[in-house]
Amino acid sequence: MAHDEQTPHPHDHSPEHAHGHGHDHGADHGSDRGPVADASVRVARVSDAPAVGLVQAVVYREAYAGTLPDEVVAQFEPRVFTNAWRESLTNSPSRDHLLLVACAGEQVVGLAAVGPSTDPDGQEAAELLVLAVHPEARRQGHGSRLLHAAVDTARGRDRHLLAAWVLADDDRTRAFLTAAGLETDGAHRERVIDADGTTAREVRLSAGLAPEDG
Repeated sequence: MAHDEQTPHPHDHSPEHAHGHGHDHGADHGSDRGPVADASVRVARVSDAPAVGLVQAVVYREAYAGTLPDEVVAQFEPRVFTNAWRESLTNSPSRDHLLLVACAGEQVVGLAAVGPSTDPDGQEAAELLVLAVHPEARRQGHGSRLLHAAVDTARGRDRHLLAAWVLADDDRTRAFLTAAGLETDGAHRERVIDADGTTAREVRLSAGLAPEDG
């Protein structure tokens, strides 16, 4: 899941970029360890920006290692993401943008960002812009809880479809989203990911959002 115009890369610190780049890197693919005490998902606060920035930097460095040049991966620094999220949480790009955080007790261990799709065919779609869980907090259900909360958020904004862009070779993420009900819909793109024009091939997954019973 990603978004060209909204990716918080080091060369672009604009507010809207804090909501971008929704690759499901580090999503919690399973819950083998069983339930986690005091695990929760809530709407992010401005004060969460440093924790969110740290999680995103760690996850992105891990996800892109071997895919992007080392010098590009090295630019994924917590400070860059923290500054972008602080600005975005202070001045949201739109009422349809929302950042959710997964917590283990009081500690933020994951994030999910939802926003309106800007794809030409995405008028009724919400986009899962970011879904990431810190490596040390995986397989505890945080990713699934974040995804469920993202779906509820999209429904609450009267969106009828949830879309997510993933790296074409990220089989693990695709499997996680497919198991959750999203399917590849045939859309693909080459996304520019740094100031030098480096690109990454992505495919889109999507799922219809049926109204909740009752």
